[in-house]
Amino acid sequence: MSGIDLSVIIVSYNTADLIGPCLNALMNQTGCVKEIFVVDNASTDSSADFISANFPNIRLFANQKNLGFAAANNQAIPHCRGRYLLFLNPDTVVHQESMAKAIAYMDANPVIGLAGLHILNPDGTDQESVSYRYLSQRFTRGELDGLPGKIASVLGAAMIASRQAIIAVGGFDEDYFLYGEDEDLCLRLRRHGLEIGFIPSAFVIHYHGQSERTTAPEQVWRKKIRAEYLFYRKNYRKETINRIVRAAYWQARWRILSLTMFMPLVSNKSLSRGKILKYQAIIDELRKLPRKS
Repeated sequence: MSGIDLSVIIVSYNTADLIGPCLNALMNQTGCVKEIFVVDNASTDSSADFISANFPNIRLFANQKNLGFAAANNQAIPHCRGRYLLFLNPDTVVHQESMAKAIAYMDANPVIGLAGLHILNPDGTDQESVSYRYLSQRFTRGELDGLPGKIASVLGAAMIASRQAIIAVGGFDEDYFLYGEDEDLCLRLRRHGLEIGFIPSAFVIHYHGQSERTTAPEQVWRKKIRAEYLFYRKNYRKETINRIVRAAYWQARWRILSLTMFMPLVSNKSLSRGKILKYQAIIDELRKLPRKS
């Protein structure tokens, strides 16, 4: 036995200005034996150099190209020795003793394969991070019945998991580049017979979306839509996917029409234009999907 309680894995991409506070908060955690890995996905802001110079005791993987979130996490998992894995975003700050509380929760609940930490916005308000239903689950007809536990998924910004459970399901699905991989992992763990949990006493501040701050909002939406329909293709029946596509297409068409009609009456026209671009991106991505018969 290694004696290590927790292996922390952080996937970094252009967050040199944020990862310092994240790593300092981790280094100051007490009540557990831990090791920390950072996988830098070919950042262009000298993130890897900053980490290497300021945190020499952290295991750094400096990739030459961006492998995506799922593959980068999987890159570190074989090197982890902890009983538990903590998947953590670089734009987070873990409250003091939260890691010890997360480990205690997992030790007390062996039926839990993975649990989300209590994620807060920078102003201290709760950030929505727990889902009790999967994406578009209302269109399913029994195909997700009988799964263990009540929680469907938790936000991937801060989640702790049994290392053995993660290995048993093969880690993250590397077909996901960014977005959707956390929900997919939670579903696969439940299908493996484990529950998803939530740890209300383990607090983490999350500065949401920082790795995508230089990406145009329309492109972010396209990435999310592609990940969403990849999740459907992997986990839902063809007839379910057809129902989802039809509903999403007509909803997007209606929203574009209504937003265009009321554009002369609204004061914040840039907000309305942004929403139109979002719904047009949905239509464009739906048209690219392979036809399901």
